[in-house]
Amino acid sequence: MLPPVGPLSTILLIFGAIIKSEPSSGLLITFFQFALTALASYPTQFSPGSPYSVTPPTVPLQRWTFIAAMFFTINMLNNWAFAFSISVPVHIILRSFGSVTTMIMGVFRGKRYSTLQVLSVVLLTLGVLVSAWADSEGKGKSMSLENQASTSDISTGLAILLLAQLMSAWMGAYVEDTYAMYRASWTENMFYSHIFSLPMFLPLSRSLREQYAKLAATTPLRLQDGLNSSKQHLPGMTLLPGTFLDILSNTAESLPQGIFFVLVNALTQLACISGVNLLSSKSSAVTVTIILNIRKLVSFIFSTILFGHELSAKMIVGSALVFGSGALYGYETSWRLPAQRRKEKVAEGEAKANGSAKRIA
Repeated sequence: MLPPVGPLSTILLIFGAIIKSEPSSGLLITFFQFALTALASYPTQFSPGSPYSVTPPTVPLQRWTFIAAMFFTINMLNNWAFAFSISVPVHIILRSFGSVTTMIMGVFRGKRYSTLQVLSVVLLTLGVLVSAWADSEGKGKSMSLENQASTSDISTGLAILLLAQLMSAWMGAYVEDTYAMYRASWTENMFYSHIFSLPMFLPLSRSLREQYAKLAATTPLRLQDGLNSSKQHLPGMTLLPGTFLDILSNTAESLPQGIFFVLVNALTQLACISGVNLLSSKSSAVTVTIILNIRKLVSFIFSTILFGHELSAKMIVGSALVFGSGALYGYETSWRLPAQRRKEKVAEGEAKANGSAKRIA
């Protein structure tokens, strides 16, 4: 059963709240995310002349199936790690190395990166780590592994996260190649990677039913009084429209709090997944992970302000590192390297022209 929690922390810390009280509910959370995303992206695949006929995909279905299998496996591994006493803050910290592992995987796949690109990724990762540390301190969350966990459990959880990280980096490069080869739309990727993942939940249907029953047995939230109190004590609450808060509180009070958490989490993840798919269709895998890390920092800052806290020195240092290294990577990738390549092409063309002129003479 989920313990009673404050209204604002209920809204903002949805995933952490469910995982802390029901560590095994990650499977149900993931299923809701996949089902809602598949349902929301289904209309984007309609044929122009028919509201129900799906347009043939530009990418072979075997390739989409393979991507869906990787995507499903990575999500399952990340959720499974919570069963081995890996806390949410530690989970966030370890996944902050996505830019590093994606760059390493790119090297194995034949890509080359400049010294400035490597330096910017290292500095950005360091900045995210410092910011996550500051965010954890400010909210009183533990950055350490849970004391009651055995060494074997901790080692298993860390190994699972490492495997998921490596698979995620490889999948990012594979999806990048898919976009380059087939010029697929980002909505096609979002639809097929989720719709083809749903049948993979069938062997886990019993666990899904058990997790749903546990969350359905939780008591509804009582948000109205808590929201009114939060408006007085938390400055960020005044930024939210009153109508939105009323709809939110009425919905929450009509559902078991566990199911409400899962639904709100699925909706927020839908927005996140849409943005990530759109971004991955237009940028390299490394660029995507860098932007996601910057987004992570922005969420840290936003939550700090929303809770009425001041930005600590660590948060400011981490922010400077993240934004500075992000700007450095953007400069190197979007301006200096393209300019250098243009100069090299011009020089190569001039050399060929001079060689032809000498042969004629």
